[in-house]
Amino acid sequence: MFTGIIEETGVIRELRILPAGAFITLSAQKVPTGLAIGDSVSVNGVCLTATRVNPDSFSCDISAETLRVSSFQQARPGIRVNLERSLRVGDRLGGHFVLGHVDGLGKMLAQKASGEGFEMYFEFPQSMERYLVYKGSIAVDGISLTIASLSKTSFSVAVIPYTFEFTNLRHLKAGDAVNIEADVLGKYIERFFQLGLTPGEKPAVKLTEEYLKSQGF
Repeated sequence: MFTGIIEETGVIRELRILPAGAFITLSAQKVPTGLAIGDSVSVNGVCLTATRVNPDSFSCDISAETLRVSSFQQARPGIRVNLERSLRVGDRLGGHFVLGHVDGLGKMLAQKASGEGFEMYFEFPQSMERYLVYKGSIAVDGISLTIASLSKTSFSVAVIPYTFEFTNLRHLKAGDAVNIEADVLGKYIERFFQLGLTPGEKPAVKLTEEYLKSQGF
């Protein structure tokens, strides 16, 4: 589990596509410190497991499924990525709970200056629409952000100068793919309604369009 507060940006040193996934090596300064083989690490919002660790780099295996659903399928050596070590008990939770399980691939649409920072716009897959909430939390390439505006196909976030400077956001161009993870709380609430509001062998209430209309939504 992670917080979405990026520790540093690393650089992809090597990315080898294999029959059953991929192998990636990343150069970094801070994250390898204290990182052990078997530890979880977030790379652009994807939870990976460190398989090799050196003072200035670490390596991970990428499963075929992770490669399929994430932006790693378009990555290449030299690209900067956001890095975060896993949350420890007792750490401050500065962002929100980020699992590192990508819900879908999004696309950076545009950015514009807003005061001292920036407003950035991202397209998201239709399957994620039900999880996104105005002023709710969202992880973009592993960065904990807040949805500032929301439409049927896109959302915007307000990015402060520090976040823009010390993450990969400043390297994104219109059309670039990004990993998007919705707040896990929404998924649990959806599942609760799917299974019914009361205990028993058969679900008593289903969260359907008809049910919501009957409740005045």
